[in-house]
Amino acid sequence: MKNIKNTILGVILLGCSALFSQQEGVVTNYMYHMNAFNPAYVGVDGETVITSTFRQQWTGIEDAPSAQLVSFGTTLGNNLGMGVSILNRQTFVEKQTFTAIDFSYRLKISEKADLYMGLKAGGNFYSVNTEGLMTYNQMADPNISSISNFNPNIGIGALLKVDKWHFSLAAPRMLSTDRADNEDGLVTLAKARPHMYAVVGYDFLLNQLNKISLKPSALLRYVNGAPVSLDINTMLSFDNDFEIGATYRTDSAFAGLINFSIKKRLLLGYAYEVSTRKQLADIGNTNELLLRFKF
Repeated sequence: MKNIKNTILGVILLGCSALFSQQEGVVTNYMYHMNAFNPAYVGVDGETVITSTFRQQWTGIEDAPSAQLVSFGTTLGNNLGMGVSILNRQTFVEKQTFTAIDFSYRLKISEKADLYMGLKAGGNFYSVNTEGLMTYNQMADPNISSISNFNPNIGIGALLKVDKWHFSLAAPRMLSTDRADNEDGLVTLAKARPHMYAVVGYDFLLNQLNKISLKPSALLRYVNGAPVSLDINTMLSFDNDFEIGATYRTDSAFAGLINFSIKKRLLLGYAYEVSTRKQLADIGNTNELLLRFKF
């Protein structure tokens, strides 16, 4: 019975992953991991930073999706930037690790406007371990075999910064790759399609003396064959030492966020996300931890 339960659970989890368009992952604190989605962000404003996020979804489900994301960016001088991004995700028997090197180049458009162009090159280590999965007859199905492959990929991106505005557009993985999927209750081999990401944001200075700012932003995800997903985020910042805010995701989720920094270098953050979908409302919520260090 346990093997049957695990098999059914695996189909459900794989199905949920496809349903919520998470083939490339979802991060609530996306504003601190932008080069993972858009290579144009590495080396922006001449900063050298390393950021890590640990995300555990739906804590009431065994083997529910979990993710670890590490991104690094630095400037090389002469308007060049370079970075690395690593995203590791696991859902039941499915595991994948995408690793890439990011490059950016800055074009000075005007005194207040900069255009950054980015290139990403890397690949995805993908595996599905079907050992232990059994059919309803308690016998192993010889047609169910494990999957293990490496898929190289490339991506591009652009970022426009004008005074306190910023707008970006990117396709971090332009090539389609093989993956497992759920089709009418059956696990099948499918294609992971390229995703598009667009971000827009503005920093409002509310109080110049106390350096209080309001930072609204929005992240749009698009992939052919799935509903558009939009994250609407607003953060209230106190001299960049303390931030508090909220996020609403149009595919039925909202989150509260809190971040605080130590000596302007080490940033610690936490996000608590709740799903409003009926089928997920009673199976636990999502926790996300953020660590960021500025050199």
